[in-house]
Amino acid sequence: MNSNKAIKRRDFLATGTAMLAAPYIIPSRALAAPGRLGANERITLGFIGVGGMGNGHLGRGLKFRELGQAEVVAVCDVDSTRLAGAVKRCADAGADVKAYADYRRLLQRQDIDAVVVSTPDHWHAVQTVHACETGKHVYVEKPSSVTVREGQAMVDAARSNRCKVQVGAQGRSGKPAYYTCRAIRNGIIGRVTKVDCWHYETPYDRNPLPDGDPPAQLDWDMWLGPLRWRPYNPRYCPGTFRWLMESGGGQIRDRGAHQFSAILWCLNADHQTSFTVEATGTPPPMGLWDCPPTIDITYTFKNPDWTLIWSQPGRKTGKTEFGQMFYGEKGRLLLEWEGARKWAEPEALEFKPPAGGFEPYTPGLFDDFGMNHMGEWLKAIKTSDHLPNVDIEIAHRTAILCILGNLSYLLGRKLVFDGQRQKVVGDDQANRLLGTPQRHPYHL
Repeated sequence: MNSNKAIKRRDFLATGTAMLAAPYIIPSRALAAPGRLGANERITLGFIGVGGMGNGHLGRGLKFRELGQAEVVAVCDVDSTRLAGAVKRCADAGADVKAYADYRRLLQRQDIDAVVVSTPDHWHAVQTVHACETGKHVYVEKPSSVTVREGQAMVDAARSNRCKVQVGAQGRSGKPAYYTCRAIRNGIIGRVTKVDCWHYETPYDRNPLPDGDPPAQLDWDMWLGPLRWRPYNPRYCPGTFRWLMESGGGQIRDRGAHQFSAILWCLNADHQTSFTVEATGTPPPMGLWDCPPTIDITYTFKNPDWTLIWSQPGRKTGKTEFGQMFYGEKGRLLLEWEGARKWAEPEALEFKPPAGGFEPYTPGLFDDFGMNHMGEWLKAIKTSDHLPNVDIEIAHRTAILCILGNLSYLLGRKLVFDGQRQKVVGDDQANRLLGTPQRHPYHL
């Protein structure tokens, strides 16, 4: 069921092959009013990127297929071995899917309502925008974008095409973050003045390898996509893309996208888009990866005033390898991990809100930690006036924190970010770095 009223044509759909140059036909149901189709109709899904998290999301899609809420009809990956594995997994589950090596071919399908994007970070913005412009709702992995300008384009595409875009910061669908948010918003530790995050270090490349030919199953040009051209090196991918600034941004852009999202929710601070940021870090001593193994970043917010600290490795005040401590005027409260997978503290679990107190929104609970994040997105698609709980605009604001933290480190100075104007105050060099050129034809 696709409830969008209009779909734009994009030149990107005409690049490459004759098939991609074929006219795009708007399905009649795409022009229907929101909510016209039955609430029980299955949403047809395509999966772009089926390795790592993508394979996990494919499993969730197949679960929703079993529940009669969705139908998995297409899978896409630039690695033919992974793609074949996804096709087999779907076939074993009884789902008849078509396989694609090029996501643009998948987006041309008129029968697909929504896509799940689990590609490397540098692809998130381009594929999300292109999906919205073909009328498809999107679940995209975090971080939502690599640059601020990409994030703005994602928000604009979602709004102008009336698409529901959910970003995979699952903490806001988790019971641990729910209990912590409920306790903090109802004053368990009073007004929060500081949040201190700790996280283990970003790895550096201890085993450099020479450039060479990509493996036969990998389309290297398509993997690079919007990035500048460079020869293949086995240290670039698959998962190690996270340790390069241009494609991953280190632990803060990876895990920080989770942790900051939960923190902003707990503090009701999604609206605080302006801040100052100052970072110091240590460059990697060797190897290909360029993200700092150790880094300390301080964000300062006003009205209300509070401070957010991200440190690698930082002060480990919890039991697990990363988490955050909330410091308030009446005490402190710990939240392990990013608000999912590790239980909330007993004080939060046992806290009883006052009569008429704040009750956080929570989606239907799918497992013990409430991780029905994809189900929340499917619900939003079927409900015309409901945005998913990590809507793209929320995720974009979170990504800005991560992006500006790295930018302060790279420039070696304090930055003042104006959230209303989406600019760094009085710093032309920093503003030029809020966006980067993208390689043709894989660009916005």
